[in-house]
Amino acid sequence: METRLTDLEIRLTHQEAALEEMSDVLLKQHHMMESLQRNLAALQVQLRDTNPQGVADPSQEPPPPHY
Repeated sequence: METRLTDLEIRLTHQEAALEEMSDVLLKQHHMMESLQRNLAALQVQLRDTNPQGVADPSQEPPPPHY
C-alpha cells in the first residue's frame, strides 16, 4: 500500500510539472499571437495608406496572350 501511494505521489508530481510547462508554453504563444495581430493591423493600415501610383486595376488589364 505504501509503494502504491508513493507511486501515485510521483505521478502527480510529474503531471503537475507537465501542466506547468504547458501553461508556460501557452502563455508564450498567447503573447506571440498578440504581437502578430498588432503587426498585422499595422501592416494593414500601412497598405491601406499606400497610394499605388502607376498600378492598373487588375480588372482593367488585358488578358494574357495564352487566353
